[in-house]
Amino acid sequence: MRVVLGALWMITTASLAAPAPLRFSISDSWAMPMVQVENGQPTQGILYDVMASLATQLGLPARFQVLARARIATALLHGDIDVRCYVTQAWLDDLPGDYAWSVPLMAQRSVLVSTDEQPVTLSDLPPQAIGTVLNYRYIGLAALFASGRLTRDDARSEEQVLHKLLAGRFQYAVINEWTVDRFNQSLPLGRRLHKVAVVDELSLGCIVRNDPNLPVQQILDTLQRMKMSGEIDKIIQLYTGQIPSVPHAPDKN
Repeated sequence: MRVVLGALWMITTASLAAPAPLRFSISDSWAMPMVQVENGQPTQGILYDVMASLATQLGLPARFQVLARARIATALLHGDIDVRCYVTQAWLDDLPGDYAWSVPLMAQRSVLVSTDEQPVTLSDLPPQAIGTVLNYRYIGLAALFASGRLTRDDARSEEQVLHKLLAGRFQYAVINEWTVDRFNQSLPLGRRLHKVAVVDELSLGCIVRNDPNLPVQQILDTLQRMKMSGEIDKIIQLYTGQIPSVPHAPDKN
């Protein structure tokens, strides 16, 4: 009986002592260098390293949930995840719920890419479908999509978009500049994709659920410290070989 009671006491004590994990969302549409997902879990990449370091500095275990992009907002609203990174308010202007925004952590440039190296002007493009990622918002192309001048040909992930472009499904695709640079490394010189126009450049950060059970301000302060110390820029440089540009103030419509 004493053995049983002792075991129960140890289990109870351990469960009370173990901190709750900090739960991050990972979009299944992301590609390297942002994140690599293997067997349903992230293993490396810019965002993985940033999230893992944040949790470590807070003294919390990290838990990653790989979700379809369309499901992330619902998971956040229902309290299934705590932190969502790689976002800007320009993408989430209709997001329900109460959240706190971090400082800008990185700048993302979206580019139009093609198998043809000829530069183009976005407003001069003839009517056509271009490669896009399902549920992604492209601020720099919003007016052209709204007018019907351009139409979307959606794929589930960034890598799928680029493979469809190589296969000739469309003439142009819009993609994160770091992603196409990484993708091109796997291709012979004669098949590499060309950046023919800049679509937009946005400052991205993280949002945290405003929940009394979360150390919200500590999370925000730690992210700011990681940015100001150069830690995040070093992570970006590790995966891209580039010195990151300085993010502007948060993009808010």
